[in-house]
Amino acid sequence: MADKQQQTPERQFSVQRVYIKDVSFESPNAPELFRGDWTPKHSLNLNTRINDLDKDHYEVVLEVTVTVKVGDKTAFIVEVQQAGIFNIAGFPEQELGPMLGAYCPSLLFPYAREVVSDLVVKGSFPQLVLQHVNFDMLFAQHQQQRAQQEAQQGGTEPAEAVQH
Repeated sequence: MADKQQQTPERQFSVQRVYIKDVSFESPNAPELFRGDWTPKHSLNLNTRINDLDKDHYEVVLEVTVTVKVGDKTAFIVEVQQAGIFNIAGFPEQELGPMLGAYCPSLLFPYAREVVSDLVVKGSFPQLVLQHVNFDMLFAQHQQQRAQQEAQQGGTEPAEAVQH
Protein backbone atom coordinates (compact mmCIF):
# COMPACT_ATOMS: atom_id res chain seq x y z
CA MET A 1 0.00 0.00 0.00
CA ALA A 2 2.82 2.40 0.86
CA ASP A 3 4.42 1.66 -2.51
CA LYS A 4 1.32 2.91 -4.30
CA GLN A 5 1.18 6.19 -2.39
CA GLN A 6 2.78 8.95 -4.37
CA GLN A 7 5.60 10.61 -2.47
CA THR A 8 5.16 14.35 -2.28
CA PRO A 9 8.35 16.28 -1.64
CA GLU A 10 8.60 17.99 1.72
CA ARG A 11 8.04 21.73 1.47
CA GLN A 12 11.01 23.78 2.54
CA PHE A 13 11.37 27.52 2.81
CA SER A 14 14.23 29.36 4.45
CA VAL A 15 15.96 32.69 4.20
CA GLN A 16 19.64 32.00 3.60
CA ARG A 17 20.85 35.60 3.55
CA VAL A 18 19.54 39.18 3.38
CA TYR A 19 21.88 41.86 2.05
CA ILE A 20 22.16 45.20 0.31
CA LYS A 21 23.13 44.62 -3.31
CA ASP A 22 23.34 48.31 -4.27
CA VAL A 23 22.51 51.64 -2.66
CA SER A 24 22.58 55.26 -3.80
CA PHE A 25 21.65 58.61 -2.27
CA GLU A 26 21.72 61.82 -4.29
CA SER A 27 20.86 65.32 -3.15
CA PRO A 28 21.54 67.42 -6.25
CA ASN A 29 20.04 70.68 -4.94
CA ALA A 30 21.52 70.79 -1.45
CA PRO A 31 22.20 73.08 0.33
CA GLU A 32 19.76 75.48 -1.40
CA LEU A 33 16.76 73.32 -0.46
CA PHE A 34 17.63 73.53 3.25
CA ARG A 35 16.96 77.25 3.17
CA GLY A 36 13.44 77.23 1.75
CA ASP A 37 10.02 75.91 2.70
CA TRP A 38 9.84 72.12 3.03
CA THR A 39 6.76 71.06 1.05
CA PRO A 40 7.88 67.76 -0.48
CA LYS A 41 6.15 65.50 -2.94
CA HIS A 42 7.51 62.00 -3.26
CA SER A 43 7.19 59.13 -5.66
CA LEU A 44 7.94 55.49 -5.03
CA ASN A 45 8.96 52.98 -7.68
CA LEU A 46 9.26 49.25 -6.93
CA ASN A 47 10.71 46.49 -9.05
CA THR A 48 11.48 42.85 -8.31
CA ARG A 49 14.06 40.69 -10.05
CA ILE A 50 14.40 36.95 -9.54
CA ASN A 51 17.61 35.09 -10.28
CA ASP A 52 17.56 31.30 -10.28
CA LEU A 53 20.81 30.32 -8.53
CA ASP A 54 20.47 26.53 -8.57
CA LYS A 55 17.85 23.84 -8.11
CA ASP A 56 16.23 25.17 -4.94
CA HIS A 57 17.96 28.54 -4.35
CA TYR A 58 16.77 31.89 -5.65
CA GLU A 59 18.05 35.41 -5.33
CA VAL A 60 15.23 37.92 -5.07
CA VAL A 61 16.19 41.58 -5.51
CA LEU A 62 13.73 44.25 -4.44
CA GLU A 63 14.56 47.56 -6.09
CA VAL A 64 13.16 50.60 -4.29
CA THR A 65 13.53 54.09 -5.74
CA VAL A 66 12.21 57.11 -3.87
CA THR A 67 12.30 60.54 -5.50
CA VAL A 68 11.40 63.60 -3.44
CA LYS A 69 10.85 67.00 -5.03
CA VAL A 70 10.15 70.44 -3.66
CA GLY A 71 8.48 72.39 -6.41
CA ASP A 72 10.36 71.53 -9.59
CA LYS A 73 13.66 70.80 -7.80
CA THR A 74 14.78 67.35 -6.77
CA ALA A 75 15.49 67.26 -3.05
CA PHE A 76 16.85 63.71 -3.07
CA ILE A 77 16.77 60.37 -4.79
CA VAL A 78 17.30 57.13 -2.87
CA GLU A 79 17.83 53.86 -4.70
CA VAL A 80 18.14 50.61 -2.78
CA GLN A 81 18.50 47.10 -4.11
CA GLN A 82 17.68 44.90 -1.13
CA ALA A 83 18.36 41.26 -1.90
CA GLY A 84 17.89 37.89 -0.30
CA ILE A 85 18.81 34.32 -1.03
CA PHE A 86 15.94 31.94 -0.42
CA ASN A 87 15.85 28.14 -0.29
CA ILE A 88 12.49 27.06 -1.70
CA ALA A 89 11.79 23.39 -2.39
CA GLY A 90 8.79 21.09 -2.72
CA PHE A 91 6.27 23.72 -3.78
CA PRO A 92 4.15 23.24 -6.92
CA GLU A 93 4.86 25.63 -9.80
CA GLN A 94 1.63 27.60 -9.26
CA GLU A 95 2.75 28.46 -5.71
CA LEU A 96 6.38 29.21 -6.57
CA GLY A 97 5.54 32.36 -8.59
CA PRO A 98 3.62 34.07 -5.77
CA MET A 99 6.30 33.09 -3.26
CA LEU A 100 9.08 34.64 -5.35
CA GLY A 101 7.04 37.57 -6.66
CA ALA A 102 5.12 38.55 -3.52
CA TYR A 103 6.12 36.73 -0.35
CA CYS A 104 9.92 37.15 -0.66
CA PRO A 105 9.70 40.87 -1.59
CA SER A 106 7.39 41.42 1.40
CA LEU A 107 10.11 39.91 3.62
CA LEU A 108 12.76 42.17 2.07
CA PHE A 109 10.73 45.40 2.17
CA PRO A 110 11.26 46.21 5.89
CA TYR A 111 15.02 46.05 5.36
CA ALA A 112 14.81 48.35 2.34
CA ARG A 113 12.49 50.72 4.23
CA GLU A 114 15.06 50.98 7.04
CA VAL A 115 17.89 51.74 4.59
CA VAL A 116 15.81 54.46 2.90
CA SER A 117 14.92 56.04 6.25
CA ASP A 118 18.53 55.98 7.48
CA LEU A 119 19.92 57.51 4.27
CA VAL A 120 17.33 60.29 4.22
CA VAL A 121 18.12 61.28 7.81
CA LYS A 122 21.87 61.13 7.15
CA GLY A 123 21.26 63.45 4.20
CA SER A 124 19.89 65.97 6.75
CA PHE A 125 16.29 65.67 5.59
CA PRO A 126 13.23 64.92 7.76
CA GLN A 127 12.70 61.23 8.39
CA LEU A 128 10.86 59.36 5.64
CA VAL A 129 9.17 56.12 6.60
CA LEU A 130 7.69 54.25 3.67
CA GLN A 131 4.21 52.85 4.15
CA HIS A 132 3.53 49.13 3.96
CA VAL A 133 3.22 47.74 0.44
CA ASN A 134 0.77 44.98 -0.47
CA PHE A 135 3.00 42.80 -2.62
CA ASP A 136 0.27 40.17 -3.04
CA MET A 137 -1.93 42.75 -4.75
CA LEU A 138 0.96 44.07 -6.89
CA PHE A 139 1.87 40.53 -7.97
CA ALA A 140 -1.76 39.75 -8.87
CA GLN A 141 -1.99 42.99 -10.89
CA HIS A 142 1.25 42.17 -12.70
CA GLN A 143 0.04 38.66 -13.55
CA GLN A 144 -3.23 40.06 -14.86
CA GLN A 145 -1.44 42.66 -17.02
CA ARG A 146 0.95 40.03 -18.36
CA ALA A 147 -1.95 37.70 -19.22
CA GLN A 148 -3.72 40.54 -21.07
CA GLN A 149 -0.54 41.39 -23.01
CA GLU A 150 0.00 37.75 -23.95
CA ALA A 151 -3.63 37.47 -25.09
CA GLN A 152 -3.23 40.59 -27.25
CA GLN A 153 0.07 39.37 -28.72
CA GLY A 154 -1.01 35.79 -29.19
CA GLY A 155 1.08 34.44 -26.32
CA THR A 156 4.36 34.53 -28.24
CA GLU A 157 6.30 36.66 -25.77
CA PRO A 158 8.82 34.89 -23.53
CA ALA A 159 8.23 34.96 -19.79
CA GLU A 160 9.88 37.87 -18.03
CA ALA A 161 10.94 38.56 -14.47
CA VAL A 162 8.28 39.73 -12.08
CA GLN A 163 8.23 43.51 -11.93
CA HIS A 164 6.21 45.83 -9.76
